Amino acid sequence: MDYDYRDFIKRLAVPAGFQPPTRLQHETLLATPLKREHVREDLAAVNASRDLIHQTRGGSWPEEELTEEFNLLDLAWHEREFRDLDSFAYVVHDLARDGAYVGCFYLYPMGSRTPLVKPDLAAYDVDVSWWVSGDAYARGHYERLYRGLLDWLATGFPCFPKPYFSNREIPQ
Repeated sequence: MDYDYRDFIKRLAVPAGFQPPTRLQHETLLATPLKREHVREDLAAVNASRDLIHQTRGGSWPEEELTEEFNLLDLAWHEREFRDLDSFAYVVHDLARDGAYVGCFYLYPMGSRTPLVKPDLAAYDVDVSWWVSGDAYARGHYERLYRGLLDWLATGFPCFPKPYFSNREIPQ
């Protein structure tokens, strides 16, 4: 029997007492939880990188230029989801460039970003996606962040041994 799961979201399975990492480092990249305090640098990077985000991450976000008010609400939502262990959003900075803003990555429940249109998608533990600014992309940080994600998932999120990378452009 075939089932249609496209309207379902698979909750993240985290162990009781799980504390998500608040600091992840790979080479010169430092990831910390995405918070409202990042609103201005996030807004500038997203609005300047919309085409690149669509090209690499895929999806429809951001559909149009973001306003500061909308972005503040969005970041507050990410904070709440992080606190409640519903999803995890991180901001990434480059320590070699005085903490320059690189971009973000997200760990979402399967079905929230990627619809469960194929039965095998439900077997994955987490939907992983990321984006970087145009400047960061030119410096090779898109691929560097992907390699960092592989490390961070293994060390900081061992509860997600089978991640699904949903970006349109996946480095080889």
